Amino acid sequence: MAEQRRPDLAAMLGGLMRRLMAAESPVLTEHGLTMWGYVVLSALDDRPVRTQAALAKAIGADKTRIIGTLDTLQEDGLITREPDPADRRVRLLEITDAGRAARRSAQTRIQEQEERLLDQLPATDRKTFLKAARVLSEAQWP
Repeated sequence: MAEQRRPDLAAMLGGLMRRLMAAESPVLTEHGLTMWGYVVLSALDDRPVRTQAALAKAIGADKTRIIGTLDTLQEDGLITREPDPADRRVRLLEITDAGRAARRSAQTRIQEQEERLLDQLPATDRKTFLKAARVLSEAQWP
């Protein structure tokens, strides 16, 4: 009997990720956010002040790639960028109250949608899935 193989994780999770992102897109648009804008606001909401370089590293983006996103968020009053008193070449980022409200409102709506998806799992499977997703998303890997 031939060995039964499971699909690759990327194959299984890739489709799920595409569906989740497609479901999030209209929610983000309603809140005047792009996916990258939401990622930036989420990172800044979790840790209030950081440099552009540290933010880029934390979200896995090239620091030059997020400049346009930061410009838009600042123009929309969702973040502030101030020179670091210790080094004027460095900009310190901070989420504003409006940015925090936009991020949290979008997150609430996104997680409401996710709850409907997660409701398809039995309670024990759901708990295990969420735990496994958290562990694997934080795991050190090559």
